[in-house]
Amino acid sequence: MRTRTTKRLSVLTLLITFVLLTVSAATPSGSEIMWEVYNRDSGETMSANLIMTITNARGAVRERSIAQYRMDKDGVESKLMFFLSPSDVRNTSFLSFSYEDGRSDDQYIYLPAIKRVKRIASTSKNDSFMGSDFTYDDMGSRHPDLDVHKVLRKETIDGVSTLVVESIAKGDEDYPRTLSWIVDGQWFGLKKEFYLPDGTRGRTLTIDSYEEIDGIYVITDMTMRNLEGNTSTRIRMEDVEFNLDFNDNFFSERQMKIGPRR
Repeated sequence: MRTRTTKRLSVLTLLITFVLLTVSAATPSGSEIMWEVYNRDSGETMSANLIMTITNARGAVRERSIAQYRMDKDGVESKLMFFLSPSDVRNTSFLSFSYEDGRSDDQYIYLPAIKRVKRIASTSKNDSFMGSDFTYDDMGSRHPDLDVHKVLRKETIDGVSTLVVESIAKGDEDYPRTLSWIVDGQWFGLKKEFYLPDGTRGRTLTIDSYEEIDGIYVITDMTMRNLEGNTSTRIRMEDVEFNLDFNDNFFSERQMKIGPRR
């Protein structure tokens, strides 16, 4: 009787082990997922018009129009943004370089009032970007090696299967822990939560709309909410175009002063 029970337990143990190994093999690690997100096809070049809507704690709304251009070449993602309206931000521009080798982003802002291009210091990366609920760090592409990643669970959002990944920053950050809901197999996020050092949620990013354009998934509507200040910033993306003809000189301090492509 003891022998039969032992055999049954052995078979059961083998089955459980097989199931666990199968699940483990089917689900990529947290690091693998975030590298898939980082390397996801987003087109070599792109342009779009953005509408940024900022809502303060009293419910007052400000709307800004932005022209955005991006190029991914030789391990560098270059991004150039021009503020078109309203008048208080018109002609302001922002330039960002993100590096695949893990170097810190290089970021610059052109202030037309003083006709100067200023470099964004690394100590200012978590500051508000142009009075919005996004930070300068949000404007770049965060390198996966800056965090330690772990898959927590699978979760379905509006019928879409996602993998929930916890990311813990290796260095000092205003938001040392984040949770990302990544679309399984498509490798873009549908939701992200930013946690403060005390463990409370500081901000949440929700993706309200996305579409496939020229075979590339594009987030066309997203909202960042600051839970501490009870403020929010919505960004809508329109007139998206890929495969544009840019040269390296376009993403430059000179172009920041000249203005958007005509």
